[in-house]
Order: sequence, then C-alpha cells, then structure tokens
Amino acid sequence: MATTDDLDTETADVLESLASLPTIAHPTISPDGSEIAFYYDETGRNELHVLDAETGALKQWSDGDVPRNARWFLRWGADGERVFFHQDEGGDEQNDIYALSRAGEVESVVEIDGQAVLNDVSDDGESLLFTSNRDGQMNAYRYDCATEEVTKLTDYERAVGALSFSPDGDRIAYATNETDDFDNVDVYVANADGSEPRNLSLGDVGAESAPMDWGPDGERLLVTDNTTDLSRAGVVDLAALDEVALEADDDTESDAGDTDARTAADDAVTWYSDSDFEESPTGFLPDGDRFFALRDRAAQSIPVVYDIETGESRELDVPEGMTSVGRMGPSDVAIDENRLLLQHTSPTSRPELLVYDLATDEYETLLEAEYGPFSPEDFADAEYLTVQSDGVPETPAEAVEHEPADELEIGALLYDSGERPSPLLVKVHGGPRARDTKGFNLYTQMLVMQGFSVLEVNYRGSTGRGREFVEELLEDWGGAEQGDVATAAEHVLETRDWLDEDRVVVFGGSYGGYSAYWQTVQYPDLYDAGIAWIGLTDLEEQYETTMPHYRIELMEKYLGTPEENPALYEERSPITHAENLAAPLLMVHGVNDTRVPVSQARRYREALESLGYEFGPGGDVEYEELGEEGHASTDQRQQLRTFELLADFLQRRAGNEPADAAEHAAED
Repeated sequence: MATTDDLDTETADVLESLASLPTIAHPTISPDGSEIAFYYDETGRNELHVLDAETGALKQWSDGDVPRNARWFLRWGADGERVFFHQDEGGDEQNDIYALSRAGEVESVVEIDGQAVLNDVSDDGESLLFTSNRDGQMNAYRYDCATEEVTKLTDYERAVGALSFSPDGDRIAYATNETDDFDNVDVYVANADGSEPRNLSLGDVGAESAPMDWGPDGERLLVTDNTTDLSRAGVVDLAALDEVALEADDDTESDAGDTDARTAADDAVTWYSDSDFEESPTGFLPDGDRFFALRDRAAQSIPVVYDIETGESRELDVPEGMTSVGRMGPSDVAIDENRLLLQHTSPTSRPELLVYDLATDEYETLLEAEYGPFSPEDFADAEYLTVQSDGVPETPAEAVEHEPADELEIGALLYDSGERPSPLLVKVHGGPRARDTKGFNLYTQMLVMQGFSVLEVNYRGSTGRGREFVEELLEDWGGAEQGDVATAAEHVLETRDWLDEDRVVVFGGSYGGYSAYWQTVQYPDLYDAGIAWIGLTDLEEQYETTMPHYRIELMEKYLGTPEENPALYEERSPITHAENLAAPLLMVHGVNDTRVPVSQARRYREALESLGYEFGPGGDVEYEELGEEGHASTDQRQQLRTFELLADFLQRRAGNEPADAAEHAAED
C-alpha cells in the first residue's frame, strides 16, 4: 500500500490537508426549529454536532459514538432531546438504529438482522418507522418506543421506501410496486399498523411516484411523479380521492394497474412543474400553502418555492451551484414560517449552511465552509459542455460490437488543471442512477491538484434528464452508456489541444468502478492507465452475493436475472474480456463492502493472474484491499489512505506532476 513515504513531501502535505478539510453532512432541523443536528469532522473524526439556529453556537454531542463514515442520515426525536443515527460494523451498512441524547448518552434502539433504515419518527415520539431487509426484500417496520417491540407492517415482493407518518400518527404513506411492470412505483396510504393499504393509483403504470410529505392538516400529500418524463410535484387531496373511490362502481374490482382508477385519481391531484426541467419536491412549508422543491438545470440544483393555490414558482436567489437539503426523501427544510435551511456548494466552494429568508429574499451564512490552507481560488471550476453521442465512439470496441443507439445530447463537466500539456482523467460516476454536478467534489479537486484535468460524463442512464433518459440503460449495462463516456473523452481530446492524448486515465467507484473495468477492456486503445474502485467485474456473481434488495431493485431491474439473460450477464462482465487489458490497472476494494462484495475484485485478480498478468508496483496490475471500510468512506483517515493510493499510482504510471495550485497550497 502507498504511504506518504512513497510520495514527495509537497504532494503528501497537500493530500493530508485535503483529506483533513471538515465536511458538513445531513443537516437536520429540530422539531421546534431552534437547532440543527449534523455530522461534522472538524476534530478529525466524524462526530454529531448541534448548532443553535439563532446564535450559531456549535456544540459537539458525540465522542466517538457515531460511525466514522457519515454516509447515513440523522433524525431528531420528537421531543428534541435526542438524535437517532445509523450504526454499522466497519462500513458494512448492516445498520442498526441508535439514539444519542443531549447529555451524550448512547442507546441502542433497534437491533435487527440485515440493514435497517430509519424513515420517520411519529410526532408524539411513540413510534419509529423504518425499512429493513431482514426477511430479504426491503419492507416497512414499526418500532414502539414504550414496549420496544418491532412489528413488520408490509410484506411486498418489491422494495418499500419513502415511509412517513401522518401528523396524527394514524396513517402511513409509502412507495412500492405491485404491478406486472417492473419499472413501476406507486404511492400507498395505510393505517399505522399497516392494515388497509390503498394504492392511490397516481400517474401512469410504468412511471414512478413516491410520497414526499404530509400536509400540516394531514389531508394532503406532496408527491413526486415522472409520468410526463421529467419529474414533477403533485399535491393530492386525500378527501377528494376518497370521493373518487366512493363514486367508483363497487361491483368492479380494480388492481394496481387499473387504467380507469388512475384516470379518476388524477382528478384529485394538482400537478406542478416546469416543463423544461426535472423538479424534486421535498416538503410543505409550515403554512401548508407552499412547498419547497429542487430544480435540476445544467448539472446544477436550484431551490424553488411553489404557491399551491396559484401554481406559481420562484427560484430562490442563491449562488450558482448545488443546493440541497438534509437527507434523501422527505425532509424538513423550514426553520419557521419564512426561513429555510439550505446546504450550498459549488465546484470551488465547499459545503456551507445558509438560512434563506423568504420575506426578504436574502440569505445569511449560518455555518461557513472550512478551507484549511486552501482558498476557493485554489480549486478548479467546472466547464459544462455537451456532446452528441450514439453510443459508438471512434475508438475500436474490443469486447462487444454495438450497433449505434439513439443519438443523444450527453452533458459533461471538465475541470482544467492548468498544466500544459495536461493529462486527462475520465472520472465516471456511480449509481448508475446518479449524476455529476456543479458541486464541490473532494476527489475531483484532489485529482486536479495532482496535475490531471478531469472529465465527468453524465452518460445515458444518469439522473436529471427525465425517466426516458434513465431508462436508456435498461438491459444495456456495458453498452451505449460506455460509448457515451468514450465519445465524450474523444471530444475533449479533439477540441482541447492542451490535453495530452498519450496520458489518458479512467477512474471510477461502484458503478463507476464497473465502468473503469469495462472501459479498459472495451476501449483499450483509448486509455494509458485505469483505476477501478469498489467496482463490479462478474455480474452473475454480483447478482448472487449483493444485498437482497440490490439484487432485485438494481441487478434484476436493469439486466433481468442470470437465468433469464445468461448471455447478457456473461457478455457485459469485464471478467469475460479480461485478456483485453492493455494498460496498467489499479484495483481498490473495501473488505466490508456488502453492496459490491470484495469477491468481485478477488475474482478479477484471479482471472488476470491466470492470464499471466504480473501484479505489484512494477507489474501490469496493482491490487489493494482496504480494511475497516465498505462501499467507500467519508472518514478523513480512510480518505487519505485512498488519496495516497491514487496519487502514488498516477505519479508512477501516468507521469504526472502535481499542479501549481497544489504546490502553492502546500507552501501555505
């Protein structure tokens, strides 16, 4: 493994300074709006902190009690005296639910086999709603705080998510799929004990709908839906929906795919959208007359407030970049009637907390970003560009020949290292249902400071462009989306004469790791080195060994089962084409990864060894397993370990020199 002894002093200092920059994660507003809990690692370790929303006073609640990795979000208890968090073992994501009190006392609340994900806390504080894959698929469970009993509420074959209590605690809302259309997701409302579940039949079959928030009166639901391709927001009048149900013919049975029921249900929903961009609603504002949403545009996320009566929206006046809220799914964003808590970042500005006043359209910074020895000017800005791609680049395909796919506009971000000539690093995002954005990315800036210009490609299948764009990847992993990545790389090499076509590296983690493996065997002529981190190599083995809900909701959704599509599973596995590897490769994998088990890396290593590839610093392949780590980590010490591995490999294998900005920061 690389250490600081393997790197020059300036590079080692820069890497340590970057890895040590404190980061805010999962800001969460207390029930009365007076405090904000979040993860923060200013001490060098991830700890739970609480910030006074009025004075800005910051207090650390935990002392080594919470996970080192800040992946999973937080949730306040109803009385504001404790915060719930997720705890696992060494990053294995087999979460249990714990609570940390204001006095620093830690309590194990829910211990359950498999993975538990806390979704909501009832307003009276008596119950928790969480999902778990204890019995295989992700289903809904309720924890009674008084009796400490866990009750399973649902037993669906498909995953349940987006759980929330109604304000009075008598009902729950959630999302799942009971139709024959594998891609469909519907909104359900049931009694709090899981009885009498009702599919609200919103949108079209094959689209995806989910509940985001209950109205303050408990009679409305804020939902998201992508029936019209681009995600939109809707407000469901539950009383009106009841009337629609009563007017239906009692003698006619309907199921989840009933078109008539869906058409009738649409009369009880008011839809809100900007027809040009995807929008993701997050929650009602306290008055119940407005709701908050995020609008996606050109790799940015813009905060928007909708007036429910008029349907008018206004974009909030914040700097360009990425605005976000505290946690995935339903999220409280309001401190009070007119003040919102926003997290903001840009390619050159690190995450900070803002309080936005809707009455004045002004904001103030509640918690400033930390920069250590750096300044925003030391970080590279992102150029947004587009390229037309039919999924077939000019570079010859060595693994699988493809017919051209639909020609699409592919968005990308390019970070210029300032070096002339500059090596190019193609950094492929994971997911695959995700995207690269104009937000601060520590790995990207680290790579730029190593002298590499970085290209990030939002290939077909990425988010932010609508359902149809996402579905381009169905049954085509390792297909046109990989051609999009290579085409974008070819485009910038052709149009930027300051890029060095003899020093091109591909790097990615998770699905991006799969992409790094695939790019090096599919388009070996394009790359001079590759780095695959926590990536997939053998798709059938991944299907058999990943967590059960990932098996169904990821592998089966995109590829079917190995029994249904054995040829596709084999053809699109990098391990099938391992003999095509022609450039130095660094393989990195966490030993506790349960999403993409370390066996994926080990099987690929064995295949390469059997083909005669040499391993080691001077060989064809370098291999590192990371102890006490799962599917990546935000822990400063663990990030530094990965930074050192990447920088050492790039210095030796791609001939780069650290950029001037990094040298300047090291001198500071």
